[in-house]
Amino acid sequence: MFAPSFQRTTSRVAIAAATSSLGQGAITTTSIRTSSILKKSVLKEDLATESNRISNNHPIADDGRHEVWREDIYDHDNEPKVKRRDGSFDVVEKLRGFVNYHRNPEPYRPPTERVLDWGELNPTKDHDKYHSDVERKVQAARCMDCGTPFCQTHTGCPVNNLIPEWNNLVYNNQWTEAIERLHKTNNFPEFTGRVCPAPCEGSCVAGLVDGPVTIKNIEYAIVDNAWEEGLITPRIPQHRSGMTVAIVGSGPAGLAAADELNQMGHKVTVFERADRVGGLLMYGIPNMKLEKDTVDRRVNLLREEGIEFVTNADIGKNVDVNELRSSFDALALCLGSTKPRDLPVNGRELKGVHFAMEFLTRNQKKLLFTKEGSLESQWDRKFINAAGKDVIVIGGGDTGTDCIGTSMRHRCKSITNFELMPEPPMERSENNPWPQWPRVFGVDYGHEEVTAVFGKDPRVFSVMTKEFLGDEDGNLRGLITQQVEILPHGQPKAIEGSEEEWPCDLCVLSMGFIQPEEYIAQELNLDMDQRNNIHAVYGDFRTSVEGVFAGGDCRRGQSLVVWAINEGRGVANACHSYLEQKKMDESKVYESGRFANLSSTNTSMY
Repeated sequence: MFAPSFQRTTSRVAIAAATSSLGQGAITTTSIRTSSILKKSVLKEDLATESNRISNNHPIADDGRHEVWREDIYDHDNEPKVKRRDGSFDVVEKLRGFVNYHRNPEPYRPPTERVLDWGELNPTKDHDKYHSDVERKVQAARCMDCGTPFCQTHTGCPVNNLIPEWNNLVYNNQWTEAIERLHKTNNFPEFTGRVCPAPCEGSCVAGLVDGPVTIKNIEYAIVDNAWEEGLITPRIPQHRSGMTVAIVGSGPAGLAAADELNQMGHKVTVFERADRVGGLLMYGIPNMKLEKDTVDRRVNLLREEGIEFVTNADIGKNVDVNELRSSFDALALCLGSTKPRDLPVNGRELKGVHFAMEFLTRNQKKLLFTKEGSLESQWDRKFINAAGKDVIVIGGGDTGTDCIGTSMRHRCKSITNFELMPEPPMERSENNPWPQWPRVFGVDYGHEEVTAVFGKDPRVFSVMTKEFLGDEDGNLRGLITQQVEILPHGQPKAIEGSEEEWPCDLCVLSMGFIQPEEYIAQELNLDMDQRNNIHAVYGDFRTSVEGVFAGGDCRRGQSLVVWAINEGRGVANACHSYLEQKKMDESKVYESGRFANLSSTNTSMY
């Protein structure tokens, strides 16, 4: 009767060995075949799981959590017993957690509930969808202590979060230690825990044989608990270096660089051209994904720690960049990639065609002014309203989904989302092996909301816009599309005779960003790379101008928030090395000058 357990435990060791060997070399056909074999051998009870579903014996109860049963009050510890895949109840254990328990991510609030407000998608503690402490422990127990944790490598987490460590700490109810480990590598887990697409989960070893660990859920549970329990407090640097740094841009890269440099003892001033600190976090990501009080809370903490923020400072326009450079010992550019990709077709000039950031930013400003009661005095009447309109969003990705979600909360009449590429497969293709990010069909929050309200997914794949159509007053009334096929070299080709007209009052262009705006780089005469990003080698981050560094999307190109944090931390390390050397050189000059003055003193009088 011990054979099944022995088989699964042995297979678990095999997985650890296989992943350890994968970590030492390239992913090969053999390794992919090995994972396929393991998938068949380790979880044979998956077949039993399906039958359990049919017989209503599934471990996930109607409330969306693993079913829990407790002994009576006279039990020696009254530790809850959790239902396992095989239908039995027992205390939560980690040795075979990924075998015993299902992946059960914490769901968003129901779509028909959340489209009625601008509150965060994630449920609050008093919501019935919020995971209990027991469910958190169950999900943390699924982290399988694998040989090589790919979740924290370059294929998984860009900031190399110590994921297995804090998963284990959550399992052991050591929340204070968990936030300490999380902050070791990630300056702002409350941001990434909400907006990151979780590449760590795409490379989770448990995902080879079952659903990956709910890493993202556990991350924001750790940091939210830390804020609630008062575990995140100002860390005032005990020593100051006497060196100063100016950081241009207060997005995730700029804030991460500022946080690191401040803790290293340097005096940091962050310049932001908008009226509020946060950059992309404040105006580029809508409220339902990232509540702005969450951003302000972290910014206020950084202020208390000694970082100075200057808003409405458009460096290169209302502040001279060369004067800024001469006033500080080092200058770090974390400008973001803010120049959007345009769609130069007939009718582009019509009223009703807008870039995604234009749409999202104006909406967020109106929300903030309304909340503060200053809408009437500060609003410039440039709000873009989707209410009652046929909306078309061109382009997918996170930003496209945010435009869909925003339009839904405006009460749009209809919404359609055009994507140039074909519909992704439901499972990984052969050229997209684990641990790469899975390029598979997914349903994001905006798609779910449209389906719930209008009854169908808004996405239309393999289509490109040929022309915008306007009325006699220059307003957008529709557009014409063509179906496309993707050629072997990756270029789209329009299919003749496939034209179709679509009604449209508001079109939002969400096709990504191509480069940073050039005026600061031109003023400093910086070298640019072939994509018109600021040229600075990753890991070094120095530009072609002495004492000027660059990081984030303005150097890397459009990317994720977590990559911006990675680059911001890298810029801080590079700046710190430069400032230490500069301080040493200045000290040597001072000392040599002092001794030179002594040697020139006339000693004949003594």
